[in-house]
Amino acid sequence: MKHSIIAGATGLVGNNILHQLAVRGDTPVAMARRPIKDLPANAQLLEINFEQFLINGELPQCDHLYLCLGTTIKTAGSRDAFRAVDFEYSLAVAKKAIQAGATGISLVSSVGADASSKNFYLKTKGQLEDAIKSLGFSSINIYRPGILMGDRSETRPLEGLGKIVFQVIDPLLLGYLSPYRSIQANLLASTMIDNADQFKGINYFYFKDFNTN
Repeated sequence: MKHSIIAGATGLVGNNILHQLAVRGDTPVAMARRPIKDLPANAQLLEINFEQFLINGELPQCDHLYLCLGTTIKTAGSRDAFRAVDFEYSLAVAKKAIQAGATGISLVSSVGADASSKNFYLKTKGQLEDAIKSLGFSSINIYRPGILMGDRSETRPLEGLGKIVFQVIDPLLLGYLSPYRSIQANLLASTMIDNADQFKGINYFYFKDFNTN
């Protein structure tokens, strides 16, 4: 049985991965800052303090890492705090997963991610992608969704407005614009699980590659 760790298991995508893996009969390890109220019976909780984890934390033996950590600048409070979560913490978890035996990683990034972007958010996402690619995983699946749809445990007002807008414009985003279409988090999660053992090397996935049918 594959040993999987989900970093960011309380988030929208991570929580969907957690429950879908559990339903499939796996025993995933849910990595989170706080307890998970609806933790499946066949899952394990790894509750951590990220600041301490960066210094001396270790991960249990694992084969595959689902890296779903993420926040917003507004929630984090500053650009520096945002980068700490979306880059520093995420990269640290990936490095420790390598040390714990992981050979595969599935990363939730963003459409438009680019290390040279002038947009701070997209630049940070692109820099994380580049850093992950240098670590030595034999399988690197990078997912670049548009806006994520689903019920979050936290409120993001601008994202809520975006969901309403995208319900109207999604049908118009065709061809080269299709990667910007919104996606249900449960569909992204199932795609990530289905692809975990399928590809070697570095692979990018966009809207057209998600389980939308």
